[in-house]
Amino acid sequence: MTTSETGSQTERIRATVNAYLAAVASGRATEVAALYAEDATLEDPVGSEPRIGRAAITEFYKGIEATENTTELLTLRISGANAAFHFRVVTKAGEQTYEIDPIDVMTFDQDGRITSMRAFWAPTDMVQR
Repeated sequence: MTTSETGSQTERIRATVNAYLAAVASGRATEVAALYAEDATLEDPVGSEPRIGRAAITEFYKGIEATENTTELLTLRISGANAAFHFRVVTKAGEQTYEIDPIDVMTFDQDGRITSMRAFWAPTDMVQR
């Protein structure tokens, strides 16, 4: 891969990560799932049963549709076709507000679609405001 190709891939990955955070904040499961490859895998949190394929991933993200979310990227590192990023998500569900700062590790295809996602967090990391 040339330096130009590497730079383009890095920018595609950066754009996908930013689109992912925006889609999570929007609360639209189909928007989030559209960023994944058809046969992608999702493990959120790490140690839970992986979800395989876009339909299963869409179903997973339906949980955000009944909430109000904001996201903030704290740190992003990209290496080859991989990214690790630390971000904050604040979720308002009814009268309750929760904050969590997970670390997601993703792999990407040549088009910048997510091929795998693993979210590192535990329920004890969630803070109620």
